[in-house]
Amino acid sequence: MDAPLHQLAAIGAPTTAAAFVEGLGLWDDPGRGERPRVVAAMIGAADGRATIAGSASGLGSPADRAVLRELRTASDALLVGPGTLIAERYATVLDSPQRERRVARGLPGEPLVATISRHARAELAEVPLFAEPGLRIQVYTEADPGPELSRGADVQVERVAAGTLTTAACLEHLYARRGVRALVCEGGPTLLHALLAQGLVDDLVLTLAPVLVAGEGRSIVHGDLLDPPARFTLNDVLRADDHLFLHYTASS
Repeated sequence: MDAPLHQLAAIGAPTTAAAFVEGLGLWDDPGRGERPRVVAAMIGAADGRATIAGSASGLGSPADRAVLRELRTASDALLVGPGTLIAERYATVLDSPQRERRVARGLPGEPLVATISRHARAELAEVPLFAEPGLRIQVYTEADPGPELSRGADVQVERVAAGTLTTAACLEHLYARRGVRALVCEGGPTLLHALLAQGLVDDLVLTLAPVLVAGEGRSIVHGDLLDPPARFTLNDVLRADDHLFLHYTASS
């Protein structure tokens, strides 16, 4: 017997990025035992590619950027791979109205930004984020990052022994030492693979861009074959023009 196909319901009343993220319940999430709740926020082309000419910016849209900013607003921390921080030249993660909403809820004006850089890449010091006064940045590394990382931001470095740096250990540190209960991972593909391989992704908010890229670029997940594959349950589908926004939760 053929599996039934279901047409999506008619387009309902418009909603907002803030309402969509509010429905995820991140503001008051208690975490997952000894680690934060992890929401992976990724954008990909219709053929799965994560970038155009090395950057994800060409895939996005105003609605995609609004969803990402609302996810940041409702989270205690962002987790971003060093390659993504460098390639996308991260800066100004929130706007003033979003900072004010966080402060009104008793939170710092901006989420903590965390990155895992095994070799403490020197290029991190040139990322504009590291020069923003007062911004809190947590770096996990096995190497000596040197003093040059602190260029205005409040940079804390957790250096661990060689061979012991894992995403699970970093999440546990963020939970126990930095008070992080809800975290948004913005990639890149290698970091997402590491989280998936250890069963650490609770939600996936995937934006599907209406383009085909082809070429040899990475997909939204990059690494060895996941065995077994990470499985998710579809919770919600939204549309803004020709971009689709899919919310999945990890299957038990």
